[in-house]
Amino acid sequence: MTTEPVPAALPRFPRDFVWGVSTSAAQIEGAVAEGGRGRSAWDVFAAEAGRIKDGSDPRVATDHYRRYPEDVALLKELGVGAYRFSVAWPRVVPDGSGAVSKTGLDFYDRLVDALLAAGVAPVPTLFHWDTPQALEEGGGWLVRETAEKFAAYADVVAERLGDRVERWITLNEPAELTLLGYGLGQHAPGRQLLFEALPAAHHQLLGHGLAVQALRARGATSIGIANSHGPTWTASASEADTAAADLYDLLLNRLFAEPVLLGRYPDEELAALLPGPVAEDLKVIAQPLDWYGINYYQPTLVGAPGAEGAAAGDFGGIRLPPELPFAPQEIEGYPRTDFGWPVVPEALTELLVSFQERYGDRLPPVVITENGCSYEGIEDGERIAFLDGHLRALHQAMAAGVDVRGYFVWSLMDNFEWAEGYARRFGLVHVDYATLARTPKASFRWLRDALREQARG
Repeated sequence: MTTEPVPAALPRFPRDFVWGVSTSAAQIEGAVAEGGRGRSAWDVFAAEAGRIKDGSDPRVATDHYRRYPEDVALLKELGVGAYRFSVAWPRVVPDGSGAVSKTGLDFYDRLVDALLAAGVAPVPTLFHWDTPQALEEGGGWLVRETAEKFAAYADVVAERLGDRVERWITLNEPAELTLLGYGLGQHAPGRQLLFEALPAAHHQLLGHGLAVQALRARGATSIGIANSHGPTWTASASEADTAAADLYDLLLNRLFAEPVLLGRYPDEELAALLPGPVAEDLKVIAQPLDWYGINYYQPTLVGAPGAEGAAAGDFGGIRLPPELPFAPQEIEGYPRTDFGWPVVPEALTELLVSFQERYGDRLPPVVITENGCSYEGIEDGERIAFLDGHLRALHQAMAAGVDVRGYFVWSLMDNFEWAEGYARRFGLVHVDYATLARTPKASFRWLRDALREQARG
């Protein structure tokens, strides 16, 4: 049991600041073969021997599909104003295009109604990595047609839920799907294309732009994207380390922010590698957004491959091939989560201020759409300290002039953590995977009390 002290009260946030928690369908819903749901790329990937580190799969996950009323009650008790969940594309359109499942749509209809009855605003993410397997077999996000089919699916969801949903998110973390799913093969769909994975980045961004257009046509007035970002720290002032860090930052940060915010790719040579009519596509990708979502977990220290301190093999749960032109290094001098990630709250302030400086008035209001940590235990004082530190860092960025409108904790509950299986626990609520019993952790109670204090202000 931890003996971490309970921090002092948080600084005061604006009264209209949005407090929420996040989940994703593939990680919590289970019921993968029920209600006409089609297979996803993650269903197929997890069924392949050796893909998931603990040998598990998401067939049951936390059984949110059946237990959502219990989970909505937890949200109400927590006191958050919003819940970010994802709609499973293969549950709504089993083959990715064509026939629509009324049963699948009915599930999200019930979930949205339950949330509203509990006083919690629904914030659906239309895509959180669970590509319908039928589309994956046709090329997945490597082909342009997937972007077009995604927009058609977005229209289907908006038609059903748009009368009650105010805020929408198109994509979650296209950088990770590109890098880990298509580039390194460590997430679904398990392809190892390295830099030949770049079409997946472009087509996801195109799908985002087309989905924004579809949502606007249905009357949506609050649309964002959830991109993953973190500061890139350079290992040394050497020319080799600086070049390696710049390339890493371009590929993991700027490649996914600048087409959306500026309507251009950050490098002409990179843009030349992308498929289709890129200049015309960028006009679609850069549809105006109402807010910009940022998922933040940690900074990355980067140097040239082969340099002293360069990481080899497994780094933060990712196996790095030696042929990459950059090498992340361990960041020393900070506490670490059970995942081995450094806890650096001040890097969140740095990230937000740098975004404001780089993009200026092209940056819409920001929402932190994910921030969280993996720790074992129900008396999880380390998670309390993590959240407290990051909320103070967020408040400092706001004091420095960054327009931040909301903060979502990852995650409401422990869940299927992708290639790690059930070995990592990010939840405010503990899940016993044998019984599926939910138990609020100390961090749940801390956040509940902090939100009550904010409401009293």
